[in-house]
Amino acid sequence: MKAIPPETGEPALARALAALDAAEPIARADMLTAVRYTLSILERTHPGRSVEVRVPPAGAVQVIEGPRHTRGTPPNVVELAPETWLRLATGRIGWTEAHAAGDILASGTRASLSAYLPIAI
Repeated sequence: MKAIPPETGEPALARALAALDAAEPIARADMLTAVRYTLSILERTHPGRSVEVRVPPAGAVQVIEGPRHTRGTPPNVVELAPETWLRLATGRIGWTEAHAAGDILASGTRASLSAYLPIAI
């Protein structure tokens, strides 16, 4: 995934979080940019190919060092909605809470991101 520069990502993230905090809909462009920006930070700060993080329709990244995935469905997959991802990435909700609520689909023995979230923005 192409990295989103801070001058583009930070304003979109701020607008998306303001909408989330106000329980208002997030503008699609802000949501896509904010998710891609935070995914690119996760990818940069925790490089690797052992876990695939999917946030449809915004994007997906492979992160965290460990066994490398090369073909087919990755053995460790995390999939979640954009709003859930933004809440997790910014510390508005914790991994355990979101997972218990059923907001995270995670498969594989390495599919927990609790040690990597929230990300440093």
